[in-house]
Amino acid sequence: MSQKRVAVAMSGGVDSSVAAALLKQAGYEVSGIHMRLGADMMSNNLADLERTCQLLEIPLYKLDLEREFKQLVIDYFCQEYGRGRTPNPCVACNQYIKFDIVLERALETGADYLATGHYARMRHSPGGYWLRKAVDKNRDQSYFLYTLGQQQLERLVFPVGGLSKEKVRKKAAELGLPTADKKGSQDVCFIPDNDYRTFVAEYVPLKRGEIVDINGKILGEHSGLARYTVGQRQGLGLTTTKPLYVLKIDAESNKIVVGNREQALHNALIARNVSWVSGKSPQEPMEITAKIRYKAPEAAAELYPRDDGVEVRFVEPQSAMTPGQSVVFYQGDEVLGGGIIDAVLY
Repeated sequence: MSQKRVAVAMSGGVDSSVAAALLKQAGYEVSGIHMRLGADMMSNNLADLERTCQLLEIPLYKLDLEREFKQLVIDYFCQEYGRGRTPNPCVACNQYIKFDIVLERALETGADYLATGHYARMRHSPGGYWLRKAVDKNRDQSYFLYTLGQQQLERLVFPVGGLSKEKVRKKAAELGLPTADKKGSQDVCFIPDNDYRTFVAEYVPLKRGEIVDINGKILGEHSGLARYTVGQRQGLGLTTTKPLYVLKIDAESNKIVVGNREQALHNALIARNVSWVSGKSPQEPMEITAKIRYKAPEAAAELYPRDDGVEVRFVEPQSAMTPGQSVVFYQGDEVLGGGIIDAVLY
C-alpha cells in the first residue's frame, strides 16, 4: 500500500507546525501549504514557517489567495457591517478559503488529505463522518467549522484536536520548532490590533444618525452604523444613570436602538443559510444546545425546522443575539451544523 499524502495548511503558528510534525511521525508523506492572504498579513510568520518546514524536512508550497480572500472574506465582512449586521469572518474564511479553495488545490497536487491546526475532532462510522469538539474545551474551534459536510470531512485531518494547548507547545519545544513559544494569533487576522471600527470605516461610508430608545425617544447621535454591534455598551457617547446596550441596528432608518440589560435578552431567533454536517436537515423539532457566538456559553434550546431555515427557542433568555453572527448546534460533543442569525424574535 502506498504511503498516504497529507498537505498541511500552515500559517507559521505552533498549532499547524505541530500538526505537520505529528503526521510525519505517524508515517504520512507530508507537505506544507501556506496561504498568502495579503501583503500585510502573517508576513512575520513566514520565516518561522520556512524554518519549521526545513526542520521537519517537508516541502512548502505557497498559494497566493489575496484576491479570493478579499472578495470572499473582507468584502463580505464590510458589506455585512454596512447592512447593520455583525459577521464572523473566520467562519467565511474556513468555508470558502481553507475548506474549498485550499482543499481543492491540495487534492489537485496529489494529496489524499488536507490537515489543519484546528482544535476539533472527527469520528467515522458506517453512517458517515461526524464533527466533534476538541478535547481542550478552552481551545475548541468546532464553532468555526459547522459548514463542513461529508465530502470535505472525508478528506480532512485535525491532528491537534485530541491535545491540550499545553501539550502542543510542549511537543513543539521537544522538536525544537521555532513556533514553540509563539503568541497566538489575533481575533481577526486582517484587522490591525483588532480595531474593526477603524478598518470598516475605510471601506463602508459612514452616515450619522439617531440613537433612540425602544419607544423612539432620541437620546443622542451615532457616528455610522458600521461602528456598532448588538450588545455593545461602551462607546455610545451617552450620559445616563444606568448602563445602556445596543439592542438593534436599523439600517433602513439609519438608527441605533438602545435599552437596558433586560431588554437585551431574547428567547428565540431565526437562522438562515443553514448547513448540516450530516448533509440531512432534521424534519422534526429536536433538543439541542446552541452557541450564538464563539465565546458565548452553550445553552439548552429546541430547534424547529422551517422552509427557509430554522427557529431556535432557548430554555433561558440569551443576551445580545446578533444578526449576522453564526449560531451553531450541538448534541453533546457532536456538531450538528449551524446557520447565520437573520432575525431575533422575542
